Amino acid sequence: MKTREQIYGQEAAGILRDVSMYHALTETQLLKLYPHKENKIRNLLSYLQKQDRMVLCGEYYRIPSEMEDSIDLGLSKAVWVLADFMEQVEYHSVSDYPAKIIFFADDEVYEIIYVEPGKEQLINQMLSTVKEVPPKYIILVEHPEQIAAIHTPNTGGYCTVSSSGEVQYYQIE
Repeated sequence: MKTREQIYGQEAAGILRDVSMYHALTETQLLKLYPHKENKIRNLLSYLQKQDRMVLCGEYYRIPSEMEDSIDLGLSKAVWVLADFMEQVEYHSVSDYPAKIIFFADDEVYEIIYVEPGKEQLINQMLSTVKEVPPKYIILVEHPEQIAAIHTPNTGGYCTVSSSGEVQYYQIE
């Protein structure tokens, strides 16, 4: 007979890793990061809260020892984009500015770049240098109007994320 640790250990460690790494995740984001495991993830969230390893602050799950006053909304929106690709994702992690998240899927490296309004030229300059093995960029903007001002190589597409987590994709033809 398997123990609870054997049944849930991998997912519990993954949830704790993800909440720690991304600092704050909603239940819906966590469910999307672990597709086809909704019941198991809900049970684990309850269990981890009872163990005081995670707390629910408003709508966000957080690690008690790592709680910050503010939530990085750009990172939170990037998690919604990542969630759309989870069926193909082999590995994901936070990344260095200007990227919010880096992930590997279908033998490709992707970076989710969050562009705040007014920072389009900065992003253009930062991403203008072509790397030896460039990742594909997914450019996340607040408003579709920003897209016209962004000119970066290796961009796979553009997107916006609504307050409810719905991702809308755009591609320049």
